[in-house]
Amino acid sequence: MTEKNQIADMPNGTSERADHSPTLAEKAEEGTTIAAPPAQSSNQNRVDGGLMAWIQVVAGWSIFFNTWGILNTFGIFQTYYESGALFSETSSNIAWIGSIQALTLVTVGLVSGPLYDRGYFSALMLVGSFMMVFSFMMLSICHTFWEALLAQGFCFGIGAGLVYVPTLAVLPTYFSKKLGLAVGIAASGSSLGGVIYPIVFYNLINSVGFGWAVRTIGFIMLGTLLLPVCLMRVRIKPARPRAFLDWSAFTDWPFAFFTFSTMIGFLGLYVVMFFVSYFAEATGVASDKMAFYLVPFLNASSVFGRTIPNYISDRTGPFNLFGPAAIICGILAFCLIAVTSLGGVVAITVLYGFFSGVYIALPSVCFVRLTADKTKIGTRIGMGYAFTSLAVLAGGPGGGGVLGTGVVELHWNSLWIYGAITTLTSGVMLIALRFWMTKGKILMRI
Repeated sequence: MTEKNQIADMPNGTSERADHSPTLAEKAEEGTTIAAPPAQSSNQNRVDGGLMAWIQVVAGWSIFFNTWGILNTFGIFQTYYESGALFSETSSNIAWIGSIQALTLVTVGLVSGPLYDRGYFSALMLVGSFMMVFSFMMLSICHTFWEALLAQGFCFGIGAGLVYVPTLAVLPTYFSKKLGLAVGIAASGSSLGGVIYPIVFYNLINSVGFGWAVRTIGFIMLGTLLLPVCLMRVRIKPARPRAFLDWSAFTDWPFAFFTFSTMIGFLGLYVVMFFVSYFAEATGVASDKMAFYLVPFLNASSVFGRTIPNYISDRTGPFNLFGPAAIICGILAFCLIAVTSLGGVVAITVLYGFFSGVYIALPSVCFVRLTADKTKIGTRIGMGYAFTSLAVLAGGPGGGGVLGTGVVELHWNSLWIYGAITTLTSGVMLIALRFWMTKGKILMRI
């Protein structure tokens, strides 16, 4: 195993040769931004907690609350748009809105990651936060599919992408042993966002209409995004600018294989998230009200799925958890084929929410572990998520195409099979990667 890959076998992805510098750490505790020495790893300047560090976690929680939290809410928009109250489009076309949201959220990381490395963090936070709020204000006055696609899909997705990857790059500079827990707590914001925003939308849509329901969501976003804009700070600046792409990532085979494996999983991950609410309503398994509340149920259980596995990963390593969780997601998607009762769909939705949480919470931890040169974390995370976004783009519309336009049992079965096979394949590949990196060892932290 090469020196670059050996870092994945070591606790917290740190090098044994990295020396700790108390002076730099003390400066970081005071919130001072420092530059990493060009010939040394930024690991040696890393602290592991403290007031300023946990403030960053709170600010990161707000970013997840308003990025992936909004994306996880799209299931209720899919169900509402399917009703034809705003416009009439096929399931596949409607799913493009959510897929483009996700695509742009992670693809923009190819730009926002390197811009973060060049010191434009504050500008990224301001511009991205403005675009996210502005997108929902514009969505509130939309009446056609294309208007909703531009506002909810592109404008929101680009704004979210400007703030998401830089947030992931900030947190690892404040933590080492507690990195998994810190990222997990921050990522739980996406689950709570997926609980609160659907409830707000559903309870306002009938009383004040679509426009004010969406504007209310925009105002909540405005208030909560003030936290990261005001409180999040870069702790370690790279010593010099670097390329927008790290070409060595393409020959770093564990990194490349992990990115491809995760991409396959994202292809089917959002099938259940986007369509379970519509499935329950269209097939009569649940009432209209209960169908809407399936999305909050899924995201509420995902709060635990994005914190507990990350907490455990600090002790076991993230690669020991990711593959098994992906396989369980595939099995749960298969189980939807046999669902004929409300209890069954609620149980599967809650379990799926828990185990699917690893796809949001653990990839960034894995990218950090697979990156030997920690000064390239921003670029590597941006590249990794950009490639997985291709699968996110195809997953939703692909599922809608499999489902078709009529409510036919065969179409629903085919949809769940599509989601199950892709996540199962991802799980098997991730487990294979884990054994590849450990050279077949079973009891090993990685």
